[in-house]
Amino acid sequence: MNAPFNAMRGASLRDPFTAFVCDEETAEMLRPIAVEHGWAPEKINKGGLRNAVQSLSVSASPNILFVDLSESGDPLNDINALAEVCEPGTVVIAAGQVNDVRLYRDLVASGIQDYLLKPFNADQVRDAFANAQMTISGPRTNEPSMERPHVVAAVIGVRGGVGASTIASSVAWLMGDTVGRTTALLDLDVHFGTGALSLDLEPGRGLTDAIENPSRIDGLFIERAMVRANDKLSVLSAEAPINQPMLTDGSAFFQLQEEMRNAFETTVLDLPRQMLVQHPHLVHDAHVCIVVVEFTLAATRDAIRILSWLKSNAPQARVLVVANKSGAANVQEINRKDFETSIERKVDIVIPLDLKAAAQAAKLGQPLAKAKPGTKIAQPLGQLVTMTVSAVDGGEGQGEAAERGGSLLGKLGNFKAMVAKKPAKAAA
Repeated sequence: MNAPFNAMRGASLRDPFTAFVCDEETAEMLRPIAVEHGWAPEKINKGGLRNAVQSLSVSASPNILFVDLSESGDPLNDINALAEVCEPGTVVIAAGQVNDVRLYRDLVASGIQDYLLKPFNADQVRDAFANAQMTISGPRTNEPSMERPHVVAAVIGVRGGVGASTIASSVAWLMGDTVGRTTALLDLDVHFGTGALSLDLEPGRGLTDAIENPSRIDGLFIERAMVRANDKLSVLSAEAPINQPMLTDGSAFFQLQEEMRNAFETTVLDLPRQMLVQHPHLVHDAHVCIVVVEFTLAATRDAIRILSWLKSNAPQARVLVVANKSGAANVQEINRKDFETSIERKVDIVIPLDLKAAAQAAKLGQPLAKAKPGTKIAQPLGQLVTMTVSAVDGGEGQGEAAERGGSLLGKLGNFKAMVAKKPAKAAA
């Protein structure tokens, strides 16, 4: 329901203005203002939000929609119902009698542009309409710079719990805050994703809507669906009901990546490993694949398999191996040297375990890089972001050129030899 990226795209096919009000007093105030703007006063209807939902379910949405929430018992849920029938690109101005800053924030987060508290005057309405028109006709705010090529970074955890989502949110935040790139964080764990949670945001329905209706995905849909964390970072995440399987052929994910490439300078994919099997095309355009591991036997085995898979399915990508939670005695079953011998390549980044920093970040609802910028974790995270950007800007060292060769069977042989040594180490 938010503003479109493209100036007046599809405006000629829509009515410029429609209103649904609950009382005659509001209608009388709106009619002369509508005439001032060249809009038909007949487009001001009675019935409030309920009538708006019914009408827009069978007709095209206007460019500017004024909707009265005075008779709504649950304004936030009702606005979400309106979003189901309202086409992307419509600028929504709501009015109501509830004076609650939390409601205002929730309504704005759900997609409306402004909320007018009753009783309001004609000048307030004129200002709201002027802002709406500027939003419709204004330029794209997130137009990527031609001097900065788009970067797609896929973050893949070799096992659950290695901290891939934590690293993805920190990388996305640093891309915007430190590097100054407009960044989209796409969390593809539809049922249990933490992309929005780690930034203290409500995920919304954007991702589930995209999966259910891939044909609706365009620049306008991205503007409506993305949840803004700050001026540089936006998030698309979900918390789909766990009794609702999301069946898709992957076309929605491909279209989302395409639109994000047009709207942002960086896309960070939080990519669950099972998605690699189901939708291998997700990494076909990735410039960097960040493989998050830990120094355990299970992670070693899965790292060997995923690195081999990436070599075949994403040969264009620069692969960075990130060892997370290093130094934790209870999870570090093998040492770094044995791990690197088994996967036949070096670990690029080592992030130490810092339980206090992780707990503080969770309490604050902030990514680790933002909550604890001065800790020992900050330097390797910053180095990871630099290496990610340099994969495109630097142009050198992409792909697997720096890695040693070797077959998967040979790697598994090293892994089996290491497993055989485990009881002796444990006894020692």
